[in-house]
Amino acid sequence: MSSEERRNQRAKILVCDDDFNVRLLTKQCLEAENMVVVEAADGTEAIDVFIRERPDLVFLDVEMPGMTGLEVCQRLRKMPQGESIPIMIVTGSDDRQSIDQGFEAGATQYKTKPVNWSLLGRDVQYMLRASDAFNALKRQEDRLRYLAYYDPLTSLPNRRSFNEQLNRILKRCRRHNSNAALLFIDLDHFKRINDSIGHGRGDRLLVEIAKRLTVELREDDAINYYTDNSAEDETVDSGTEIARLGGDEFTVVLSDITDAMQVERVAKRILDTLSEPIPLQSHNPVVTPSVGIALYPQDGEDPDTLVRNADTAMYAAKANGRACYRFYDEEMNARAVEQLKMEEELRDAMRNDELELRYQPQVDTRTGEVVSMEALVRWKHPERGMVSPLEFIPVAERTGQIIELGEWVLAEVGRHCHYWDAMGLKPFRVCINISPLQFNQSNLPQWISEFLKRSGLAPERLELELTESAIMNDAQTNIEKLAQLKKLGLELAVDDFGTGYSSLSYLKRFPIDTLKIDQSFVADLYRPDGAAIVDAIIALSKTLNLRVIAEGIEDREQLEYLVTRGCDLLQGFYFSHPIYPEDVPDMLRHDFSADLQIEQTNASLNLS
Repeated sequence: MSSEERRNQRAKILVCDDDFNVRLLTKQCLEAENMVVVEAADGTEAIDVFIRERPDLVFLDVEMPGMTGLEVCQRLRKMPQGESIPIMIVTGSDDRQSIDQGFEAGATQYKTKPVNWSLLGRDVQYMLRASDAFNALKRQEDRLRYLAYYDPLTSLPNRRSFNEQLNRILKRCRRHNSNAALLFIDLDHFKRINDSIGHGRGDRLLVEIAKRLTVELREDDAINYYTDNSAEDETVDSGTEIARLGGDEFTVVLSDITDAMQVERVAKRILDTLSEPIPLQSHNPVVTPSVGIALYPQDGEDPDTLVRNADTAMYAAKANGRACYRFYDEEMNARAVEQLKMEEELRDAMRNDELELRYQPQVDTRTGEVVSMEALVRWKHPERGMVSPLEFIPVAERTGQIIELGEWVLAEVGRHCHYWDAMGLKPFRVCINISPLQFNQSNLPQWISEFLKRSGLAPERLELELTESAIMNDAQTNIEKLAQLKKLGLELAVDDFGTGYSSLSYLKRFPIDTLKIDQSFVADLYRPDGAAIVDAIIALSKTLNLRVIAEGIEDREQLEYLVTRGCDLLQGFYFSHPIYPEDVPDMLRHDFSADLQIEQTNASLNLS
């Protein structure tokens, strides 16, 4: 009972003595201090009354027939409710040995007879006050320990707790020569949930995920929350340990597994239960998990290695399409090492001028003129040679280096534009790819505005190419950001159009200028469904009064088809591979009208 509660409720004292007169005097003294007294005449009765009445303090005589007061004290201390209750023992013995025995039995205070009845009430009050202070301190200590070892949002063990528990579990597995498995769970596209419906609902989603994991795995597996002594306890049962490491990362440890099939069954159950829609007020999002699995001891004999390999397997699951699980293998490790090496080398490449910009022309189908250029990054590695953007751009995206890379690209484009302007060339549009990570930066419009002022570059010289999935991630918010970019005077294009999930209602509201048909659709023009998609995108562009460009033009048949359908701009190897900045002037002077002449004639015949 706390001090505040004590003021509102009278303290209850259990008085246990085989002498009726002692019980009577004690009761009178304590009731005079506004306390409630319950009595017991022997040890057995004292334990029964203690369980039934749950007193705040026990006044206990030592010398009683049958069960002595010391034995009662020992019994009370073994009970959960008696662990910290103040106990005053009273005895006629005042020798050191008797006093030591009393405190060893668990007494809080020791009094010798005859009792000073005038001071007894005050002594009990001070014991209660000290007990209140001790219990408050213990509650605070328990709270701090909880915060140190448990996630306050989901009530699951946190990263610190997980690390200690995994270490204990692996020690136990080594002693018993048993196996274990670590499942590393990451929610797919969870950031999209936070950005679209808010962090409050995102937190409720995480709570529901934790609840589903706990309920699902509790059906067949005993969930063990290991105590400090569990590693030394040979009787701990095998089971499942769940933790939240932070953000949208969860772990499940299965101990004493018999084979990989057992782990696979658990992984499938996790996939099934977490992939069900989660009701959040007016929303019912589906958040699928990607699960990486590492087995002890074959995939790692220590916690760090096991966690690293499970994490590697999780990334492999994401690369495999997400919403799946993957077991770790050595090939994954080789790829992870290679990715880490590339990450380090890419960081050096930006400092050592190994990156270059090339430009690919975009041709106007009406005039045959080159009216714009797309800026493309190339990496000339001193040992590997030319590294494909398909290899290093995903690494830059994953590590966040894409932000620095994007800044470098914009600075280089500004420098090259001034170089071309100094040559007296007619200004033309330069298209720059903006990654989803760049676009999600809240200060993107401000940063580009500052760049334009600093570089002196006219904003109409730039067209930012944004992926369809990036602008649709949080459409309502992104409309405002696009409007800010448009207000600067920039042109905006949707790159890889048709590969995402654009809503027409939102597309009409986006302040964009250009739709760019993904090259995969151009490559499929020979198939009826591929041609139908291209036709639909061109028709949609005309309806919305947007410019449409097709990339990946490689042969004359593709060229003729797109011109016939009224595509505005064309880009691809048919016209030119990406060229150096120094070659741009000659490319701008090139006239492709002869290449388009026959196609234009056919287009006019087909459209008439």
